[in-house]
This record gives sequence, structure tokens and C-alpha cells, in this order.
Amino acid sequence: MTSTVIVRPFSVGLTGGIGSGKSLVADMLAARGATLIDTDRIAHALTAPGGAAMPAIRQLFGDGFMTPEGAMDRARMRQHVFSDPAAKKQLESILHPLIRAETERAGQQASGVYPIFVVPLLIESGNWRQRVSRVLVVDCPESVQIERVMRRNGLSEEQVRAIMATQATRAQRLAAADDVIENDRDPAALEPEVDRLHALYASLARSG
Repeated sequence: MTSTVIVRPFSVGLTGGIGSGKSLVADMLAARGATLIDTDRIAHALTAPGGAAMPAIRQLFGDGFMTPEGAMDRARMRQHVFSDPAAKKQLESILHPLIRAETERAGQQASGVYPIFVVPLLIESGNWRQRVSRVLVVDCPESVQIERVMRRNGLSEEQVRAIMATQATRAQRLAAADDVIENDRDPAALEPEVDRLHALYASLARSG
């Protein structure tokens, strides 16, 4: 059965589309005292050499999806699951329960002012909205997303748009948000808004 219990009396779920700048905002909030729990970093650890997910991944997908060091070959797996929905579901059936368990453990051990769960697919995952107290969306126009990812990752516009097509739409993210940070300007312009939200979250954490 899917759990819908909030991990802490007060917690924030942070999300945004690819290239939105969610990691930047997360780091800024962490610098102010929040505890970051990043599901992407957890997934990387689970699929690193010796990671808890590796035996099941090796058994299901075979050695062809392993690096020489024993990690999951992320590039090959990404290409595989992108073109095969059944394989995507198989990989998720391995990773999602492990990610859930680790995020809950990390949330219970968080010692900062409040925990922030950084979840790129928070909206798509369905049950995260019930697991956190507030959802913070980092938003920017799609044209800005595309430009940033093309520059950062060396991808073509077509490749970036294909990735975006697998994510929730901008409208869906905004509809689910309790709070929104617009990140379409110089990063320094984010400071006042991050300060405002941190003060709000710290107050809610104290009263929760």
C-alpha cells in the first residue's frame, strides 16, 4: 500500500522542469539552514558500485547495463528506458521503493531548520504531494529551459524537447504549487525571494 504519511511535521517538496534551476534554489535554501534530501543523489548512490539497487538491476537487465566498475551504465539505461516503457517500469519497480525508504530515513534524521525533498518528478510521482507540507516550484519559460539545457548538456533542441515531453507540463507544476520562484533572471535576483520563503518555512516549522 502506498504511504501518504508526511515525513516530518513540516517539510517542503521542491521541484521544477529540467533546466529550471531547482538545484540552485535548493542550495540557496540549504545555505540558510534547511536540510536537503535530493532524490537524484539518492538514486545515484543506489546505482553506484556496491549500491543497494545493483544486484536487482544486474539480474534483470544483465551485465550489458553495467560499467566496468560495477555501477549502472546510466547513459545506456537512459536510452533503453526512454524507448521501452516496459523497461522503464521495471527499473522504477527496483528503484522507487529503495528511494522512498532512503528519503524517509533521511527525513527522520534531518537536523536542519526544516527538510527539503528535492524531487525532479514530484508532480509525476503522484503521491509526493501528500507526503510534504508545501510544494515549491522553480519556474521559468520553456524557451529558457531549452536554452539552458542545450548550453549545459550539449544537447540539441529536439533532444531537450523530448526530455521535457516526459515531464509534467509547466501548467501542471504551477497548478500543484503552494509557492513559486521565478528563475528567468540573474541568480542574484533570487536572493530576496529565497529569503522570504526561508523565513516563511522556518516559521511554519517552528509552529508545526
